[in-house]
Amino acid sequence: MSGGKSRRPAPASGRRGFPKSAHLLKHADFDRVYREGKRHFSRPMTFFYLRRRTGAPGPRVGFTVGRVLGGAVERNRMRRRLREAVRLELAALKASVDVVINPKKLVLTSEFGELVKEVGRAFQVIQAQSEKNSPKAEERERS
Repeated sequence: MSGGKSRRPAPASGRRGFPKSAHLLKHADFDRVYREGKRHFSRPMTFFYLRRRTGAPGPRVGFTVGRVLGGAVERNRMRRRLREAVRLELAALKASVDVVINPKKLVLTSEFGELVKEVGRAFQVIQAQSEKNSPKAEERERS
C-alpha cells in the first residue's frame, strides 16, 4: 500500500467490539472515578470503578498509562493489550459503571491469556459489587 492508510475489514456481525460508547473519555469522569470510586487490586493492574446513576446503560472503560511506566512505545503497547483484553471480557460487565484501569509494568511481560483472566475476574468483582450496591438491592434491604 503506497502512502494511504490501511483499512481494516469490517468486523463480522457476531464479533464483540469495544464501541466508542463504552470508552471513558472525559477528564472530569476520570477524576470522579478516582475521587469517589472503589478500588480492586490485581497483580498486573489496579481497577477503579464507580457506579453511574444517570446516562447510558452499560459500562464505560478508560485507561491511564503514566510516563513512569516507560516510553511512548511501551505505554501504547500496554494500552493496546489492555484494550483487547477489555474487548474480550466486556460482555461480562452489564452494570452501569465507569472503570479506570491503571496498569503496572507487569502488563508488558505477562502472558496475554493471564491479562484476559485478570480483567475477567475484576469485571466479575465489579459486577457483583454494583449489584450489591444497586438501588434495587437497597430497596429490598429496607423492606
